[in-house]
Amino acid sequence: MAGRILVIRGGALGDFILTLPAIRLLREKFPDSPLEVLGHLHIATLAEGRYYASSIRSIESSRLSAFFHPDAPLDPELSRYFAGFHQILSYIYDHDKVFQSRLRMAGAQNLISASPKIGQDGHAARQLARPLEQFSMRLEDPAARIFPSAADLSEAQVLLSGLARPLVAIHPGSGSKSKNWPLERWLQVQAEILRNRKVGHLLVVGGESDFPQLSRMRRAASSRQTVLTNLPLPLLGSVLSRCSLFIGHDSGVSHLAAAAGARCLLIFGPTNPDVWAPANDAVEVLRADDAQISSLETELVLGRMNETLNDVSRNDCVR
Repeated sequence: MAGRILVIRGGALGDFILTLPAIRLLREKFPDSPLEVLGHLHIATLAEGRYYASSIRSIESSRLSAFFHPDAPLDPELSRYFAGFHQILSYIYDHDKVFQSRLRMAGAQNLISASPKIGQDGHAARQLARPLEQFSMRLEDPAARIFPSAADLSEAQVLLSGLARPLVAIHPGSGSKSKNWPLERWLQVQAEILRNRKVGHLLVVGGESDFPQLSRMRRAASSRQTVLTNLPLPLLGSVLSRCSLFIGHDSGVSHLAAAAGARCLLIFGPTNPDVWAPANDAVEVLRADDAQISSLETELVLGRMNETLNDVSRNDCVR
């Protein structure tokens, strides 16, 4: 494998971050090969010019739809685009193999069609990297990492200027209601953090899908709390890299926090943490014995949170 490399990766934020270890293998094996990502731009930007990818392109183009229909005429410009790569690694769900046959029709020479579906046989990052084993690239470290640019870090520094340290961030949402801990319990966590004088400032982070949770948390008017919504992902990752503790669910934002190097306390419910939890060393998962997220007691979360904050204080881990 040499020359230009294309990685096609749709899916949500967590899916993309779990694929970064596989992309890392490609970068390490072929450091001089230009690598492009075809994906959702607001997510793939985490990779562009930030170690993994030299460029990115939107997967949401309407012209791409012809590659999923066996009889539709192929867009000439897109056909030249795909033919211009020496190697393509595709994580498109392609059960009937229409997409891969259309890519070959367009002139794609070397194609690895990898299933994005994740089973229960090992960590998700390892499963996503398995197709590369045919090139003797075996994933030893499944932990994902991001590499913010100097501009990202500078913007985060400006955003956080004047806020007391240490910083604690919480994200009370996820992509599924079944993975969300009850909001009333999050409000107890919020109140405990704001009472804790070992915490300099609390950051509550989220996006549009987290509006109900963020709306309730905004009611706790405090000079020691800031609510951050809809930050560009490179900026959010840089902000989280400055936090001494992050608390969240099984969510893309939690994967981002772990990849940014934050110490993470993650609340899991129905999903298997052996498969889906970030594999980074500084990640601790809390899960009820019956795997029901509502069964996880607030006291347990608060206890582990306070122990972690005490550890942060003792070791002076202020970022």
